[in-house]
Amino acid sequence: MIRVLLVDDHPVVRRGLCAVLDDLPEIERVGEAADGAEALRLLDRAEAEGAPAPDLVLMDLQMAPGMHGIEATRRIRARPNPPAVLILTTYSTDADILAAVEAGATGYLLKDAPPEELAAAVRAAARGETVLAPPVAARLLGRVRAGRPTLSQREAEILELVAAGLANRQISRKLFISEATVKTHLVHVFGKLGVDSRTAAVAAAVQAGLIRL
Repeated sequence: MIRVLLVDDHPVVRRGLCAVLDDLPEIERVGEAADGAEALRLLDRAEAEGAPAPDLVLMDLQMAPGMHGIEATRRIRARPNPPAVLILTTYSTDADILAAVEAGATGYLLKDAPPEELAAAVRAAARGETVLAPPVAARLLGRVRAGRPTLSQREAEILELVAAGLANRQISRKLFISEATVKTHLVHVFGKLGVDSRTAAVAAAVQAGLIRL
């Protein structure tokens, strides 16, 4: 089962999303929140009670007047053993997309996505895969192409392992290099791709055809 926490400030939207999620037998909806602060309180309460944490937080982006999705994503991803965060929003500006992936979001989906696309995205994000709506992927691709980045063979190899879900220590052992060397290569990759997070680097490199999953 994929345990999902739903965060959106519009009750009607939440009801619609609940209907979609509840039709999927492998998904268990474990809570709803109207903004990021409430989502964090629910996570804290579950942890205090010893309840299983959600596997995925389905997060709206702009939630007035409460905590918005970017800050909530950043705080959730900073927790020990955090759930994945999949942004589901109507906003697709470059600033919103980059802020979300740099905050640690695993994916970015638009609310006009059909139910089957949302279901597939939830499953993929829960597995730790990067999920991007086509317009979002196109925007990231445009930014990457504008700079014409290139990766060395070692940088691409490391980023492919990052995309596969390996931590720096696991990558260092697999490639027989130090963990510090892995970090150095990733710093170089982030600089070349103009990103600040592992998820954003993978997304940008995949869309630019620099690595294969």
